[in-house]
Parts: sequence; C-alpha cells; structure tokens
Amino acid sequence: MTTLSSRPASGFGAGQRALLFVLAGNMLIDALEVSVVLVALPAVERDLGWPAAAGQWVMSGFAAGFAALLLLGPRLVSRWGRRRVYLAALPLFIAASVAGGLTGQGAVLVATRVVKGMCAALTAPTGLAIIGSTFRPGPEQRRAVSVYSLFGAAGFTAGLLSSGALTELSWRWNPVFPAPVALLLLVAGFRLIPRDTAPAPAVPLRVTLARLARNAPFVRSAVCAATLNGTYLGLLLLLTHWLHDRWGWSSWRTAVAFLPACVPLAVALPFSGRLVARFGTERLIAAGGCAALAGCATALLTGPPSAYASGVLPVLLCVEAAFVLSFAALNLQATSGIAAGHRGAAVPVYQTAVQLGPVVTLPAVAATAAVGYRAALLVLTALSAAGALIASTSRRRDGPGAVV
Repeated sequence: MTTLSSRPASGFGAGQRALLFVLAGNMLIDALEVSVVLVALPAVERDLGWPAAAGQWVMSGFAAGFAALLLLGPRLVSRWGRRRVYLAALPLFIAASVAGGLTGQGAVLVATRVVKGMCAALTAPTGLAIIGSTFRPGPEQRRAVSVYSLFGAAGFTAGLLSSGALTELSWRWNPVFPAPVALLLLVAGFRLIPRDTAPAPAVPLRVTLARLARNAPFVRSAVCAATLNGTYLGLLLLLTHWLHDRWGWSSWRTAVAFLPACVPLAVALPFSGRLVARFGTERLIAAGGCAALAGCATALLTGPPSAYASGVLPVLLCVEAAFVLSFAALNLQATSGIAAGHRGAAVPVYQTAVQLGPVVTLPAVAATAAVGYRAALLVLTALSAAGALIASTSRRRDGPGAVV
C-alpha cells in the first residue's frame, strides 16, 4: 500500500493524490458556496416573503462568516491542530447545509450561511497549510497548490450552474446538495489527513496587524482585492434581479448567461504564473483595475440594458478580465514582500479583506437598486474607480513591472 511517505521520487504517490483530492474537493465546495444561491435569490425572496434584493443577506452572510473567523483560525489551529480543526468544521458545514434547506424562516437561513462561511474560513486556509506541510517544497508543492487553486476557481462555476439547475426544482436544494459531498470528504479525511506534529504558537493578532499595516504593497493588494471582489459580486447581484424581474429569465438561463463572468478565470489560472513573470504584478493589477472600471463605467453611461449581447455581456467580460489579469498578481504581491515565517499569519488577513469587499458592497447595491439601476451602478463604478486608482498609485510608487 502506498503511503504519504513512500511516494515516488517524482510525481504524487497514491496517498498524496487521495489527500489532494479530499482537500481540493473541499476547496471546491467552499468556493461553490459563494455562487450556489446567486440566481436562486429571487425565488428565495418570493418564497420567504422578503422584499426585492433582500436576499443579498444570504450571500453577504456567507462572506461575513468567512471574514469573521479567518483571523481567529490560526489561533484555533495553534491550540487544537490542523487535523482537528479541519475535521470539526465539516460536520458543522453539513448540519448548516441541511438546516438551510429545511427552514422556513429567513433569519435562520441567513444564520446557516454565516455558519457555513465560518466553516469555510477554517477549512480553506487550513487545507492549504496541510498541503504546505505534506508535499515537498518545489515543483511537487507547486503542482499541489495549482490543483487546489484550480478546484477553487472551478467551484464558482459549478455553484452557478448547480444553482441554475436546482432552482428550477426548488431553491431549497441549493443549500442542501453540498452536504452529501462534504460527508464523503469527512469520511475520507478521517483516514487521509495526517496527524499534527507539535503546533507552532500563533503570532498575536495585534502584532500581525501592526506589521502588515506598515507593508504598503500588502495593504494596496488587500484593498484592491476587496474592491474587485465587491464589484464582481455586486454586479452579479444587480444583474440577477434585472434578468429575472425585468426580462423574466429563468434561473437556469441566468446562470448560463453568467458563464462568461467565471469560466475564463478557471481556464486562465494554470497560465497565471507565466503572465506575472512576463508583465509583473503591478502592471497586471493596474490593468485589472482599469478593466473593472471600464465595464462598470460603460454600463453606467449606457443605462439599463435592453439586450444581453450589447448591455450585459460587455460588462461581464470586462469585470472577468479584471480577475483574469489581476487575481494571481494580487495574491503574489500581497505575500511577496513578507518573510516566509510570517506568511501564515498574513494570508488570513488578506483573505479577510477580500471577503469584506462583498460584505460592504452587497447591502449597498441592494439598497441603491431600489432607487434604480443606474444608482446601483454608480456605487459599483465608484468602488471600481477606487480600486483602479489605488492600483495605479502602486505603479507610480514601485515602478512599472516591478515585483514587490
């Protein structure tokens, strides 16, 4: 029997492949949770008697839970170990999934989404840390991280299509259907996730924040990532209601219409390293910020769309181009200037900033959408303009093409 330690000199052993499948599979359902309720929101609002766009709390609840526990995660891992934390989060995720599908109360549904976000805040970075300690540094570890990241990028697309298909039956299937998958991953995880060595003590949070606040490239990357994520999810929220309420599109048709806003990143992710090596992080981040701004500004100036090809597709492609250009560059710039021993504490802070983007943006978009389509787009345009300005400031300070 092949074990994690008895692997061939090159490539993954059978035990490694199985472990990577469990960790990447869990990353897929964590990413899937971001989009699995998106096109179901009009049906949720109708069924629960919510006003228009109030369903955004189902999405922002997940992001809020994710952001709330990310900074506490390293302390929990330091106290209990990666294996215990990882395996404890999965049963909570399963229970919250089932409860979310069964409840008839909006407050309970939002609460289950917050709990699922907290579980994802524990499993996503902990899974990456397990990869870092289990796979050998160098090409082996890079391949494992690439697979892990690819599953995460594919998860959003999988969630979108699942949401479109399941909502045609009932939106209640959307929160429930990841539960059986998580149960299989839990059973496999008990067997495959390695036991911890002595956990390293966690760096005090105030020390980490003080250190990172002095790191200008990290701060700029975190803010740009937050504005980009907020713009992206806010735009999809706005368009979901427009396509459903104004055009009468079904959930499945809406999900398919959103594919240009998620498939390109999954396809381009394996080549992102080459892109960064050729153009540098600052140049790509600036280009991504400008792409998002161009899409939102064009939609704002042209007004409510009258056709998909001319009014919806261009803005989707522009904002997705921003992700393709700057997703990997933002991640790399955020950590490249930080000593290896401190990156484990820095990554949760960065990911928290990414999640705070939609926590702030989604309620703002929902509130202004009640005034009008252009009012909501004005919020998104201002947000993307702030991201583009910060990204351009980075280029002037650090020099074009420089990798900080």
